[in-house]
Amino acid sequence: MNMQLASTSTQRTYRYVRLTILGAVFALAVSLIIVVAADGPVTSLSALFYTPGRTVFTGVLFAVALALLALSGHSVEQVLLDVAALFAPLIAVIPTPLGVGDAPGVECPGQTPCVPAEYTAGVHNGVITFVVVVIVGAGCALVLGRGQRTMSRGVVIAVAAAVVVALAMLVWLLVWPAALLQTGHLVVTAGFFGLMSAVAVVSAVASVGRWRVIYLVVAIGMAASLLFLAAVGIARLAGADLAGQPWILVGEVGLIAFFAAFWIAQTAQKWNEVDPSLLA
Repeated sequence: MNMQLASTSTQRTYRYVRLTILGAVFALAVSLIIVVAADGPVTSLSALFYTPGRTVFTGVLFAVALALLALSGHSVEQVLLDVAALFAPLIAVIPTPLGVGDAPGVECPGQTPCVPAEYTAGVHNGVITFVVVVIVGAGCALVLGRGQRTMSRGVVIAVAAAVVVALAMLVWLLVWPAALLQTGHLVVTAGFFGLMSAVAVVSAVASVGRWRVIYLVVAIGMAASLLFLAAVGIARLAGADLAGQPWILVGEVGLIAFFAAFWIAQTAQKWNEVDPSLLA
């Protein structure tokens, strides 16, 4: 008689964390639909920051950050996911510059995209809080790694990268605050999805068959979406008239779709593994 072993607590934990990431993506999509239906169109997912969908938008990004930190991996994968987790909350606390027609009922004076003055204090608070929490967290990670005898080169590199990112954000805020408000959102978004694209490449190398193909498609799709968004962002900053046009939304939807595809593949591929590490 065949007997199916019950899943272990570790298996269920990893399953639920991956499913949480997918649930967060779904929540973001639902919030976008509600905002568009109730208040009018937005030209980007990032513009949800200026709408009643702000709570869901920021909550999703923090949830994803915590989920990525909760997943463990091997060396390169661990470092990439840990650093990506740092960029997710920064996407939430540094809003995208707002142009004409980007979000219903909110506009900047003039034609140049900007972060409205009433949000500046929140950005400063968020970035400084991020810096303090990351530095304290980095110290705790070293203490725990030593105490649990889990210290590795990957842990040291991830901690060092976290401190570098935190200090870089602090310097940017203190020395070039206007530049942070103008380009910070684009930079941290590119950092997050660039790292996720790199993780997909590593997954492709470590996999075979259809999984390798899926991860390669995800990596290429994310990279293409990032290049598209960079081109649109540069055009906006250069003064191109893109008022009310949803080109950023198109690129962001592409990124989120490939991000979701990656985690669907990871969940399916690792569902029954006894030791469900992040990547093979």
